[in-house]
Amino acid sequence: MIIIRVMGGLGNQMQQYALYKKLENMGKEVRLDISWFRNADVQKSVLAERELELNYLEGISYRTAAPEEIRSVLGRLWEEKEKAASKLKRKLFSASNPCFMENDMYHEQVFAFTDKYLVGYWACEKYYADILGKLRQEIRFPKAPVPDGGAPSRGGASEISDRNREMIRKMQETESVSVHIRRGDYLDAANRPVFGGICTNDYYRAAIGFLKEKYPQAAFFFFSDDIPYVREHYLEEASEIIDWNNGKNSIYDMMLMSSCRHNICANSTFSFWGARLNPYESKVMIRPSIHKNTQICIPEQMKELWAGWTLITPQGKTL
Repeated sequence: MIIIRVMGGLGNQMQQYALYKKLENMGKEVRLDISWFRNADVQKSVLAERELELNYLEGISYRTAAPEEIRSVLGRLWEEKEKAASKLKRKLFSASNPCFMENDMYHEQVFAFTDKYLVGYWACEKYYADILGKLRQEIRFPKAPVPDGGAPSRGGASEISDRNREMIRKMQETESVSVHIRRGDYLDAANRPVFGGICTNDYYRAAIGFLKEKYPQAAFFFFSDDIPYVREHYLEEASEIIDWNNGKNSIYDMMLMSSCRHNICANSTFSFWGARLNPYESKVMIRPSIHKNTQICIPEQMKELWAGWTLITPQGKTL
């Protein structure tokens, strides 16, 4: 049995789910371990407390790992599971270790495992590129707004807001481009050295210029957790600034991103999924050449692992 730990925000959860579906499609017995969200000590150790937003999406189907199943895979590591799964304190485990922890952009060997507990974010497109079409058909955004108390009601009569519906109409009628600018938590002292300074103004100007050259009539729809910053720096380029899907309902920003014809992403898995769920056959997907400052970009490798994406450096160079 393969057990995949689910952790992090919505974009990361969707990547862990995508790997789950890929392994399931290969005929493997797979489970998701969602206990991370119920562990108070773990939640206190992260900068922003998370919840299982994966369940907000309709069309999602998976089997959760029971405690005895996790114990059967981890064996003696069961009692110290949190310690064994700490990606910050442990290096990659040996082949004989029941817990496998991601420590590189792509690990081909995950597809050969039979009994493993997998810990990682699995952001690389190559893991599940061949099933993204199927995931686009299965994954649906909730019809009803997400209530403050929990997950949205399934199959309710109410629909997404009129404002979002109108925006989808505009996006479908124009050469629409989503532009995601993430600042917020990336400006925190703990996150800035890792994620800051990657999606620079040079990056966004180059990405916008790339699409303007290809599509002179391109209309840019901006999404951000720092709307004042967008208004200050990108007001001239913006056809629309999306500023109303807040809190739990920020999930609808991903829906709107996926409704655009093209996508300019931040170094954020949230906007990666906005692009991945975009069904437009001729779409242009742009992402930064690195996700973290610790990453060394090897252009040939990145183009292989992120086939179909346009890569732009923080300095504004298209690879």
